[in-house]
Amino acid sequence: MVTADPPTRLEGKYTAIAVCWLLGNGCLFAWNSMLTITDYYSILFPRYHPSRVLTLVYQPFAVGTIATLAYNEERINTRFRNLFGYILFFVATLLVLVIDLATSGKGGIGTFIGICAVSGAFGIADAHVQGGMVGDLSYMHPELLQSFLAGGAASGALTSALRLVTKAAFENSKDGLRKGALLFFAITTFFELLCVLLYAFVFPKVPIVKYYRSKAASEGAKTVSADLAAAGIQTSSDNEDVKKQERKGKKQLLMENIDYAIDLFLIYSLTLSIFPGFLSEDTGKHSLGDWYALVLIAMYNACDLIGRYIPLVKCIKMESRKLLTTTIVSRILLIPAFYFTAKYGDQGWMMLLTSFLGLSNGYLTVCVLTSAPKGYKGPEQNALGNILVSFLLAGIFAGVTLDWLWLIGKGW
Repeated sequence: MVTADPPTRLEGKYTAIAVCWLLGNGCLFAWNSMLTITDYYSILFPRYHPSRVLTLVYQPFAVGTIATLAYNEERINTRFRNLFGYILFFVATLLVLVIDLATSGKGGIGTFIGICAVSGAFGIADAHVQGGMVGDLSYMHPELLQSFLAGGAASGALTSALRLVTKAAFENSKDGLRKGALLFFAITTFFELLCVLLYAFVFPKVPIVKYYRSKAASEGAKTVSADLAAAGIQTSSDNEDVKKQERKGKKQLLMENIDYAIDLFLIYSLTLSIFPGFLSEDTGKHSLGDWYALVLIAMYNACDLIGRYIPLVKCIKMESRKLLTTTIVSRILLIPAFYFTAKYGDQGWMMLLTSFLGLSNGYLTVCVLTSAPKGYKGPEQNALGNILVSFLLAGIFAGVTLDWLWLIGKGW
């Protein structure tokens, strides 16, 4: 089926892990950057609840796009899909800088609508990249998918750390908050360009990636042909073999993995009903002042990253489907815990809860997404990865919508 000898199965594994980590970063770096400068946007747009509105604008575009892409997954060129997503991330982050510079850092409804449009573009880009990459990596070595997911969490930790540095660097200068935010997004724009180059010229040529894509092509996958061509491997046109005909449909895959799909929906609906809106606006006044929300977001992101590496230790990786579902459902107790801690507790307890929220989110996400594809063929694993990301993004949409319930009784 493939007119090139597949390379050694694990050759280039650590290079691929490193590149996947960077690409995972790029998948969420731009969006996390926008979330992390909410201290700046809260001053620029004090009447519009930017931490909540921007997230709410982002999600319909992400969910609508991933639903369309997942439905047509087997007919979509994966290389074009992922490159389009990373290029859109780069252009959109550049537009954030252009909008701010063109308006000289002034607020107003026009500027806010422009920032909301960029947020929608981030949603479209995320659906292209996250679904495309998770689907692509689902038929490769599990550590590649884990590294991509860890990279996504690392983007949150890195953006939080970078934001703290840029905020501190310009804190005592005139217009310091804006200067820090602009420098922050300039770095983000450069990083998104790096991801475009990595995916276009480096990732397809890594031997282990070529091996798994060649294997998927031999099992009937058509989505990998352009990536294989970029790596110098030509696939024959008569790939319609018996294996292709035996592929399970998307409905059957969903029914067989409905518990995993619901698990991801519940993980992210719970997490996003608290993060970032509640942590940014509803945790009261404390000794850290305007640093408090930034510190909470940084702690969530750092613990989310740590949680995504815990499943690498096989003995503590949760693989029982019933235990996963029970654990995920029990996280609902975090909602009253956050409510009463915000009302009666001090900042130490809030930091502890926020850390647990991030740790459990990262750990459970990796456990679900690396367990689900086992036992399927390459094209089925790709389809299943797209289906699961659809439920993940739908959970995020539900979470950011439920997040508005915290405002009941507060005059909005």
